[in-house]
Amino acid sequence: MARRGKVTITDIAKHVGMTNMTVSRALNKPHLVKPETRDKILAAARELGYVPNAFASQLRSRENRLIGLVTASVDNPFYSEVIKAISREAKRRHYTIMLIDTDGSPALEEVAIETLLSYQVAGIILSPVSDGAEYRPAYLDRLRQAKLPVVMLDRTLAIPDFSRVVLANRHAGRLLGELLAKRGIQHVLALTGPRDSRISLERLAGFEDAYREAGVALTLEQRAGDYTLQPAYREMAAYLRKGALPEAVFGFNQLITLGAMRALHDARISRDHVTVVGVDRLPYADIFDVSVPCAAHDTYRAGREAVHLLFEQIEDPQAEVREVVVSASLLL
Repeated sequence: MARRGKVTITDIAKHVGMTNMTVSRALNKPHLVKPETRDKILAAARELGYVPNAFASQLRSRENRLIGLVTASVDNPFYSEVIKAISREAKRRHYTIMLIDTDGSPALEEVAIETLLSYQVAGIILSPVSDGAEYRPAYLDRLRQAKLPVVMLDRTLAIPDFSRVVLANRHAGRLLGELLAKRGIQHVLALTGPRDSRISLERLAGFEDAYREAGVALTLEQRAGDYTLQPAYREMAAYLRKGALPEAVFGFNQLITLGAMRALHDARISRDHVTVVGVDRLPYADIFDVSVPCAAHDTYRAGREAVHLLFEQIEDPQAEVREVVVSASLLL
């Protein structure tokens, strides 16, 4: 019967009447122990409910096959394919992922980095809570001192230190701008991420580029949020309560687009009266025959490129810092 509390090697040694060294050898290097002794120790370990300390084992082997993955919002559909790609490649190379969701909190992000450093991970893939030009988290110095391989993904810090995988955000905005300009739509409500977000600024710029080059007049109103559903819903609902109705709504990611669509639905406004477009496809929308034009990125590729860059640096600490850009295609 398993004992309560944490069972140690010392507990097993007392139970079988052997030394700690013999028990440790049986658990960690079983080929060095006589079969009858090994079987007795392993049976006792199972009976007592012993769970080995994987972290300690990694330290003993001097090779930590653990990769940290830090995201600002794991419930964002963007990250599902990203995480899948990273996980599959890590497994192929016999590494394990430690995933930490910071929930958009700089304080939790700080704790996440310190936690991963304490586990002596082999490298970190980081999607920070902010890509604003002024965001300079305190953990940067710790990462630099540790000389740890780091790859930034999607949201990036405005520093030259680490390799990165980014989306072609200006191009995505341009694709949707060209689509709406061709339809003669002039009044657009843009539901964006934070106003200082590089991603938001680039998508807005590309959208305006398209209108300017098409020679179509544009009235563009921006309502900022944080790339999650609820703020987008609140902003869209507040806009509609004023009695205003744009010709089109531009959602800056899937969650924002879904928030806008929910607000339109609750206000009983048909999408026949308001065109909705967004960045990246809505998950499972086709099941319900919902069609939303989008500038879609290959998110699986983004994850795959990030993990490839990370292993490139793990295998060669002198590898140059690189940037990989994942483009978008228009889906109608």
